[in-house]
Amino acid sequence: MYREWDDKHSDSALWEFVKFNVVSSSITIVQLILANVLPLFFDSFKSPLPPFLQPLFDPKVLFQGESKYVVNGVVTWGYVLPFFLSNFIGNIYGYFVNMKATFKGKGSRKSMAIYIVVIFVLILFTTWLQGRITALLTPTVLAPYARTIAALAAGSVQFMVIFPLEKFVLFKEKK
Repeated sequence: MYREWDDKHSDSALWEFVKFNVVSSSITIVQLILANVLPLFFDSFKSPLPPFLQPLFDPKVLFQGESKYVVNGVVTWGYVLPFFLSNFIGNIYGYFVNMKATFKGKGSRKSMAIYIVVIFVLILFTTWLQGRITALLTPTVLAPYARTIAALAAGSVQFMVIFPLEKFVLFKEKK
């Protein structure tokens, strides 16, 4: 039944949008699992971030008081890697599922390279955005929901970039 519906509506942008949302939900599940499991492996990483990343991950903005993720005033890889890898792995999974199931396209090395560059920049930006939103909301009545609101905002930004990127650039139908 699903396959018949999918074949019948395969040219529908609305149907692609619905499928993209379902895939996005599964990406969220993958990311949440990884975000909670990866710190078990990376919490011991005490190496500070390189200077070019330090302005993005300001410990005064991200943490209130002492943190195991700050060494000599610099955020460590132990903090950033679980966020980055959970996002990266989830989005790579999403790339292949969307390519095959949502847009029924064929990927190329060029499209994968474009995707990886965009995802890398997008993840850095949304990780920074989550820290800023959490820091802004923590002293307010929304403090209990700060991380959830920040994660939803980051997911929304990723959605707004990735859907058109995949639909109109990476997996665009050849006429």
